[in-house]
Amino acid sequence: MGVSFRFIHAADLHVDSPFRGLTEVPPHVREGLGSSTFQAVRHLVEAALREAVDFVVISGDLYDMADRSLRAQLALQREWQKLHAQGVRLFVIHGNHDPLSGAQANLEWPSSVHFFGADQVEAVPVFARNGELAAHVHGISYGTRAVTANLASRYKPAADGSYQIALLHGTVDGHAGHDPYAPCSLAELVGAGFHYWALGHIHQRAVLHSYPHVVYAGNTQGRHANETGAKGCYLVDVSDSFETKLQFLPLDTIRWATLHVSIAGITSEQALLSAMEQAVTSAAAASEGRSLMIKLRLEGRGPMHRVFTNAGVITELLGGLRERIGDMDSSAAYIPGAQWSWIYRLEAATGADLDLEALSVEDSFTGELIRNSNNVQADEQALQQLLDEALQSLNGNARIRKMIRVMQTERAAGWFVQARELAAGMLTEDMDGQSVSLPEQDAEQGGERK
Repeated sequence: MGVSFRFIHAADLHVDSPFRGLTEVPPHVREGLGSSTFQAVRHLVEAALREAVDFVVISGDLYDMADRSLRAQLALQREWQKLHAQGVRLFVIHGNHDPLSGAQANLEWPSSVHFFGADQVEAVPVFARNGELAAHVHGISYGTRAVTANLASRYKPAADGSYQIALLHGTVDGHAGHDPYAPCSLAELVGAGFHYWALGHIHQRAVLHSYPHVVYAGNTQGRHANETGAKGCYLVDVSDSFETKLQFLPLDTIRWATLHVSIAGITSEQALLSAMEQAVTSAAAASEGRSLMIKLRLEGRGPMHRVFTNAGVITELLGGLRERIGDMDSSAAYIPGAQWSWIYRLEAATGADLDLEALSVEDSFTGELIRNSNNVQADEQALQQLLDEALQSLNGNARIRKMIRVMQTERAAGWFVQARELAAGMLTEDMDGQSVSLPEQDAEQGGERK
């Protein structure tokens, strides 16, 4: 029989992370983004003290860069001292963004903070507030940025009957969009003899397995458009019989969101603006007081689709919507911490007010176009051949060729559908000579590998 205790599992703080690819951002939004990762650390410490935890574990990437900023280091030192003053221990491993090889200031850290080294997996006993042995915490840090070895295979639980916690910054069974650092399998972790794997590196929180628990805490603050939704940490309660309960605690101050607005039934710009404004207002009301970075995506079919074939209209709609939303939360520019909403992108993925299924069976040029395009879309090889032929004249330039490869991977299917929509629309209705513009490559994708 063990002893009951409580701890917090956090990961991927990325303190002082830069926010790239955003333009036309007003000062209060830029300031809020710049301070958000620091605020998340403060909220982490406040949560640890409020919930009276016995200790905190952080599974890598405290900083955003190997050569960590002095501001970020001083911020963590200040917050960790608050935990130390209340007797809360902290166990930390470093990951691929903040390996031990990176430059760091010569600072004095509280004795209650334990940083795991990179030479071998270390096991450290941790005691509950009543002085009884609660658990062993195991961990190993990255010595360099790119660790491709299976670190999980080095972890061995202590054979003393206590609760065993393993801190690991790595990739379980692969993950799209993330470098495969410290790769391992879920089956391997489940069978390793630990009670709780406290994982870092993947920024989307997830409980991969229960009993034993294999858990990604996710990052503490979303940093770009691909990191949507609430971000924070897990509060973990362990009973004297090792029953383990998890509770998610949000720590973020700014949330990234993609809002979907249908144009079905909308016949005027005024009605469209009202629908978009309502979507933003509803999202803000449901964000638990957090500020929002919003991408608005117009979808569905309707007569307003004709308007969106002019890229200038999208730009003007975005400007008008920003003004309307800005009037609602203008106080945010003057009151620190006030909630605000910023629409950083408006994109249209709409279709003409057409019944493509009905048109596809017509004995007409339009019907033939739709049938042939459906066949090509269903055949990946045929679609790629069509794109290669269309872009042949541009592939002679090496720089443009590289850009095309990226754009083809991310946008090919979407562009093909748009082209079919435009062609069908032009054949079935008068387009009034309006020009056609395809959407630009997203600038807010984040840019870096995790």
